[in-house]
Formats: sequence, structure tokens, C-alpha cells
Amino acid sequence: MTLVGTVRDLARLRLRNQRLLDSPAGSPADAVRWMLALQAQDYAGALWSIGVRAPGSTVDEVTAALDEGRIVRSWPMRGTLHVTAPEDLPWMLELIGPRMLATIAPRRRQLGITDRTLETAADLIRGELEGGRAATRPELFATLESAGESTGGQRGINLLGALCQSRVLCLGPRRGAQQTFVHFDEWLPEVAPRDREDALRELALRYFRSHGPATAKDLGWWTQLLVSDVRVAVASARDDLEELEVDGVSYFQAADSPAARGEDDGRPVTLALPGFDELLLGYRDRAASLRPEEAERVVPGKNGLFLPTIVDGGHVMGTWHRTKRSREILVETTEFAELDDGVRTRFSAALQNYARFVGESVREA
Repeated sequence: MTLVGTVRDLARLRLRNQRLLDSPAGSPADAVRWMLALQAQDYAGALWSIGVRAPGSTVDEVTAALDEGRIVRSWPMRGTLHVTAPEDLPWMLELIGPRMLATIAPRRRQLGITDRTLETAADLIRGELEGGRAATRPELFATLESAGESTGGQRGINLLGALCQSRVLCLGPRRGAQQTFVHFDEWLPEVAPRDREDALRELALRYFRSHGPATAKDLGWWTQLLVSDVRVAVASARDDLEELEVDGVSYFQAADSPAARGEDDGRPVTLALPGFDELLLGYRDRAASLRPEEAERVVPGKNGLFLPTIVDGGHVMGTWHRTKRSREILVETTEFAELDDGVRTRFSAALQNYARFVGESVREA
């Protein structure tokens, strides 16, 4: 049976399925595992994306989960950093990695990175990291340079990124302000290979469970898989999905998604979300949460940098900016329209949740 809904329904259902509304108490690892992957090139923002989905957690607890390998930061898809559960990263890379590597092959050729270069670099770096050792980017660059492999002109970071996508490396614990690289096979648990169709089904089911209602095109954008693979993924999971039609477009969520299991009491919810949060980054079409005419206010100049957002009922109402001072964090807001007293009160409470998470005093300007 196909249900019929509105854009407002989409926004509310996504809040619940993304664990931004009535999230069950759980650990940071539980939150990450539920989401399958959260975009994480902005390290501090990624910590809060996890924390807001694991009520009661702290920034130290999320950082410890990363440092201890209970969650992992790497490049599983779209050529950008995400956080995943350690048992999910291997099969996701096996499924999506070849597509990513093929997509960036022209750039590697421009930089003079051949298959032989990657093999040589992999051997060098495995030897450097075997036995549970970790190394920073400058340290690995020095290893490559000492063997005659140039790391200048973005060649070094492209080498390391390709080795992460090839399951040679992943990011490990922080050392001071830098995150180290570790040996993929030593840092992550051994995971049995998945049949390709089974992996596609798992990908679709967990995406629609945590991000739904969403379209097949959203799934395709999120993963950058071929259209043919997306079709197989959705078809394989179809018996476990329910369909919602909004303005003639089919959206899917898992039949056992939180929003599919219970009634929405309509209770208002206002959030202070970081930039690059999955509520926006999880979809090709973001119009359910962000009006197209206001998109450039969240991504100024369309430069790819997403600002932190004020979200009410699943809709972006403005942005917020934090400035760290000696004894407090000062927050300034830019509202798209004047917020009513209820939204302002709830946003202030959301900022206090953020303050508790980071262990700092937060004051609104």
C-alpha cells in the first residue's frame, strides 16, 4: 500500500528516522551504526552530529570512541570523509570503493599516480604501520619522500586518500591536533565478504531506515553508485520498505523505521545542528527541509561549505555561528525570518544541550 503525504510529513518523518526526535538513549557508536554513515570532513561538526543523536553523550565520549576504534573516520563514499561503524566500513568500501577510485582516476593521472605508484606506496606504508603503529600525515609523507615518491602539489593527500579507499589505511586516533593513519586490517575487525546484491540490499535498507523517507535518486546521490546498482539495491530491499507519495514522487522508508512504527504527536522540536549534518547532506533534493531560495544562505556563494543551522520541525529557519572566547562560546544567529518566542526558547534550550556536550558555557549574542 502506498501512503500519501505532504512535504511537512517528509520533514517530520526524517527527524524521527534520523534520531533527531525522541532518539533512544544510546552510545555514540549506536548512533553512528544506526545512521550507517555521517559526513565528517568538519571534525568538530561531525562530533556534534553524533552527539545530538546520542542524547547525554559528551564530546570526550565521542572522541574516545574514535580514538579507540569503536567508530571510524575514512572515505567510504563520495570522495569525502564520513564516520561509520568499524564493521560497516570494509563492506561499504568493497561495494563503493572501485567506483570512487575510477571516478578520481583522471586526477591521479594528472598527478602522475599510477597503479604501480599505489602498490609501492601501499607496501611502504604497511611496513611503517604494522604492529599497531599509527602515523600522522607529515610522517607518512616523509616515508614516501624518503623512497623517492613526491608528495607535493596535492600528490601526497591523493595517495593517502586512494590508499584509504583501497582498504590499506584508515584514520585512527588523534595525536594532539592531528588525526593519525593506521593499518586498515589491524584497526578494523575481520568482516566476511558480502555477495554484491546482498551488500546493495543492506545499503538500501539501512539508508531508508535511517534517512527515509527518501527517493531512489537520493540514495544514488548519497552513494554515487551507478543507476543500475541503485535499481538493484531498491528492488532487493523493496519487500521491507514502505512507500510514501508526495506530490507524485515516491519516497521510501523501511517498514521498521521509527517513524513507520509510531504516531507523531506533533510536539515541536527545535535543533542547533552543525554544518554538513545528514539532515541536509543525506539527500540530493533538500527542499523538504531547506527552501531552494534560501539554500545559498546555508552554503554562501555555493562554495560547498555548509553553515550550522537552526532547524524547527525539520525546516531550516536560519544559521548560527560560534566564536570561542576564553571563558565561553558566543553564538550569533542569522534568521531567515523573525522567529516566534516558542522557537527562540527551544533554540536556546538546544544550545544548552550543545553546551553540555562540549563542556563549555554558551551565550547568545
